Amino acid sequence: MISRRLLRIKTLQVLFAFFRAENHSLSKAESELLHSIKKGYDLYHLLFLLLLEIRDFAQRRIETAKQKLIPTHEDLNPNTRFVENPLLTVIGQNESILRYTAQNKLGWVNYPELVKKLYQKITASEYFTKYMEAETVDFTQHRQVLVNILSKELIDFDDFTNCLEEQSIYWNDDLDFMIGMATKSIKGFEPDQQTDVPVFSMYKSDDDEDFAKRLLRKVVLNHSHNSQMIDNFTKNWDVERIASMDNLILEMAITEIIEFPSVPVKVSFNEYIEISKYYSTDQSSTFINGVLDKIILTLRSEGKIQKQGRGLVGEE
Repeated sequence: MISRRLLRIKTLQVLFAFFRAENHSLSKAESELLHSIKKGYDLYHLLFLLLLEIRDFAQRRIETAKQKLIPTHEDLNPNTRFVENPLLTVIGQNESILRYTAQNKLGWVNYPELVKKLYQKITASEYFTKYMEAETVDFTQHRQVLVNILSKELIDFDDFTNCLEEQSIYWNDDLDFMIGMATKSIKGFEPDQQTDVPVFSMYKSDDDEDFAKRLLRKVVLNHSHNSQMIDNFTKNWDVERIASMDNLILEMAITEIIEFPSVPVKVSFNEYIEISKYYSTDQSSTFINGVLDKIILTLRSEGKIQKQGRGLVGEE
């Protein structure tokens, strides 16, 4: 399932575009948010298909080598460990993956050169060589080689990230999260797994979809009030030097702390500090930490933070 952090990041991105646009349409912003979330879920499934595509490429190479005019001993007796990886069989037969990718017309058929380059990159790696040359391997090792492919070969491979950028403006930001989701799914697969066992759903629960939509709407509706609050706490700062992204992150944090009684203040605080480290300037996390801490103290003293649920009473 897509994590709350990624939902916050996607909401931040949509809000940033919303406030920079000339024509503000909250309904369009909400549609864009839901579309962005779905595209992330598409990428999650595409990572499974990519593993299968790499396997199929390897299989075709083996078959082509056998057809040589004068095949070598190795050509006629290939190492089929990777193409026969039982976990790839599990993935290739998983009904929820097959159904979702078919319904959404997902695949890598238009990117044969990318698949070839990835295969070459993978087969040149030390971990893959050890996997292929080991005397015997168990299911754990079959699983680990797939985890390594996803976690080691994709994020810093320019050809791959450029390909993602061409297909969707969201996917490079999503990639790290979706690799995490896919590897978590792979680690949960078993050799005798039934084909109808589903992979992760898009949301952990309906509450998560509602969380993202409500957060978006509440930030927009409370924009003037929260902007003024931030101004009051940053009077000693050079307004021109405060990044617009910092202001927006603060607005989101304030909104979440006030409007979502089931989310602990500490969780909201820490999440937005972490997000600021990746989506704003070098000094942003320190700035946001200091300002948000003061705002929370004031909100608590004014009784505006009301938390409900197990372990949250008294957080006010």
